[in-house]
Amino acid sequence: MTFHPDSLPDLTGKVYIVTGGTSGIGYYTVARLAQHGAHVYLCARSQTKGDKAIADIRSTYAKANITLLEIDHLSLSSVVSAAKHFLSLETSLHGLINNAGIMATPRSITADGHEAQFQTNYLAHWVLTSHLLPLLLSTSKSLPAGSVRIVNLSSSGHYAAPKGGINLSDPSLPNETPMARYGQSKLANVLHTTILHSRYGPSSPSAQKGEGEIWTTTVHPGYVESNIGSNAQAPLYMRLVFGVYGKMGGMIDGDTGAWTSVYCAAGELKREESGAYFQRIADAKGWRSSLAKDEGLAEKLEGWTAEVMKREGWVA
Repeated sequence: MTFHPDSLPDLTGKVYIVTGGTSGIGYYTVARLAQHGAHVYLCARSQTKGDKAIADIRSTYAKANITLLEIDHLSLSSVVSAAKHFLSLETSLHGLINNAGIMATPRSITADGHEAQFQTNYLAHWVLTSHLLPLLLSTSKSLPAGSVRIVNLSSSGHYAAPKGGINLSDPSLPNETPMARYGQSKLANVLHTTILHSRYGPSSPSAQKGEGEIWTTTVHPGYVESNIGSNAQAPLYMRLVFGVYGKMGGMIDGDTGAWTSVYCAAGELKREESGAYFQRIADAKGWRSSLAKDEGLAEKLEGWTAEVMKREGWVA
């Protein structure tokens, strides 16, 4: 389909959160939502970077209503604090865009005890989403179906996940490559969408009982100019392929790369597109691996995540 963010409706009065909002896809997602009147919380690891991003967006859209929300995905206590701070400020939330990510970085373990990519790309977003779900659900109750949404950024890199998809016995994958660890984290993002759609989507018990309805989608933005791969340790063959692909015009700029996220967050999303895996631009028929379609694996991952995050005290 053809989509351009200029076609968005007036978003005045709507509130969105975008993680990883200081550069690349996240930056332009914030900009495009703010362009149309939304109040957008731009998530950043530091006030300096966040303030600069906000100032840069306002140089293009002078009336942009953007608030900085400091959050560091490498610290789950920071994630919880950010969620609680937001909840102290707002009484509604119309969209959560889980965009922040790192790619194929050297293996490291965070202070919380989790592999850095798995925590940054998946666990931190799972915790943030869990804290915000009650507000998302309550916001949806007084609005038409589809007014409240969650967008999970993934990648075709989920195909690089190890055999079996998610190693729940040791998700740090000490004997795997950086790309395999990245693939596992991005597969987890897709499976998270599966759970959210089944529990809160249009046909869910929650929606049918009038307890709230949230439309959730996964986005593979394509090969986009961004900082996500700045520290990547991708295999040589992959770097060569990406290099040739870029020279052939396959790479797109950050603004265009954000359009699918913007569509899923605030465009005229169809009911049947909730739960879908999107690719550029706003195409709901993206290619997913067989593991990404495995509902049983999604349930296993959800059960493991809920148990571990509760045991560690990040969710109630």
